[in-house]
Amino acid sequence: MKQLNRMSRVAVVAATMIAANSSLGQQGHPLSGSWHGEWGQPADRMDLTVILNWDGQRLTGLVNPVTDRAELQNATLDSGNWMVRFAVDVKGPSDQMLHCVANGQLGQLGSDRRKLSGTWTCGDMQSEFEMTRDRDY
Repeated sequence: MKQLNRMSRVAVVAATMIAANSSLGQQGHPLSGSWHGEWGQPADRMDLTVILNWDGQRLTGLVNPVTDRAELQNATLDSGNWMVRFAVDVKGPSDQMLHCVANGQLGQLGSDRRKLSGTWTCGDMQSEFEMTRDRDY
């Protein structure tokens, strides 16, 4: 009886350790988190910071939350091919407001430094953008 009781305790401890270890590796939805990168022409790149949140139904977020905070507009995620689209109004080089649209694809899904890259269109200027998701630790 004592041996059975001891084995039960060992099983409980082992199950607890496995559960704790598996919860440490979870990062939430691949799109949710803080992203940093650049957009613009090769000779004139602009920094880009985006905070994204996917709640299971809606994609929301902010662009450049510290300097020129702007909320995402019309943000969508096509999880079938991991395509992301959003619009945002940001300040341009001469402090004029620019309506920008980002169309990108999420890549390196298994990595904690996944990428989001595609086209960034502001007015009549189209360029490429690339962002990397910040690590959670």
